[in-house]
Amino acid sequence: MTDRLLVATRKGLFTVVRKGGTWAVAGAPAFAGEPVSAILPDGRDGTLYAALNLGHFGVKLHRSEDGGQTWTELPAPAFAAAPEGGEGPSVSLIWTLAAGGADQPGTLWAGTLPGGLFHSADRGSTWSLNQSLWDVPERREWFGGGYDEPGIHSILVDPRDSARLTIGVSCGGVWTSGDRGASWALGGHGLRNEYLPPEMSDQRSTQDVHRLAACTAAPDRVWCQHHNGIFRSDDGGTNWTEVTANAKPAAFGFAVAAHPADPDTAWFVPAVKDECRIPVDGRFVVSRTDDGGESFEVLSDGLPQDAAYDLVYRHALDIDASGERLAMGSTTGALWVSDTGGERWSLISAHLPPVAQVAFG
Repeated sequence: MTDRLLVATRKGLFTVVRKGGTWAVAGAPAFAGEPVSAILPDGRDGTLYAALNLGHFGVKLHRSEDGGQTWTELPAPAFAAAPEGGEGPSVSLIWTLAAGGADQPGTLWAGTLPGGLFHSADRGSTWSLNQSLWDVPERREWFGGGYDEPGIHSILVDPRDSARLTIGVSCGGVWTSGDRGASWALGGHGLRNEYLPPEMSDQRSTQDVHRLAACTAAPDRVWCQHHNGIFRSDDGGTNWTEVTANAKPAAFGFAVAAHPADPDTAWFVPAVKDECRIPVDGRFVVSRTDDGGESFEVLSDGLPQDAAYDLVYRHALDIDASGERLAMGSTTGALWVSDTGGERWSLISAHLPPVAQVAFG
């Protein structure tokens, strides 16, 4: 099991370590007081990456090669400058960072608002926009979900073949590539939405995918926490089966974690949907399926069950390579870890800033 946890928050990047069977926050945060929007512990070489959103001062990107002791600022992904007198898009948020395949040392991917997919071949020293995705005709149908602009929040690289990519866009559906992003196909057959007129409910280019997670050992199995429910794909994101009816206590949420070895097991953090976005009946729980979505178990041991209104963002639930240790952080600054696949949770801190992402590594 992994004994280090990175916690990206609205006020800095915290490191939490386990020693002698106890988890504790280790020292002061990196980037104290600054919003950290995305983090990536790169398992290929141990490098850490952190993206910041400094508002008026723009987005920033940093790299650490000594476990977070020191950081070097890198150029952040950016669109090409607009022609003189023109107005072009600008990156307003780095929403997610992902490592390329084991056969692609130095390759990184970044998903941004407003819906840009960026690629680096040199550990983040330079970035280029994936123009083929930017130019898909369906882009004009994309729109924002929680943000005013559409954004890319999920980037899955197939561990068997690093040329195979699956991405999730809110609100723009699921897209797949088999050639390292040179071309793209719109997946999402079987997804549905309830926020557009009924005749448009299956329009694949406007699906509000909240988060995608794939099983490492069987990457064709992808789980989707969607605005309207929970879906399962058995072919890498092209076709989907809805399992919403079996979810409890609710099928709405943002986060999902897929078991790294068992394709039938995944975890979700349910809430009341749409304008509420709070735990059902004020009870904060995690739901787990271990049979491909045929049934769900509600896990609450160690979690607050009275007047609890924590919400877990898309990237604020993670699982380590063992498939047993999970961590999650909430919008109210609480952080929990489970060493038992979610059966029992331990509160590490109730006083952190709002948590955007947790990541073992």
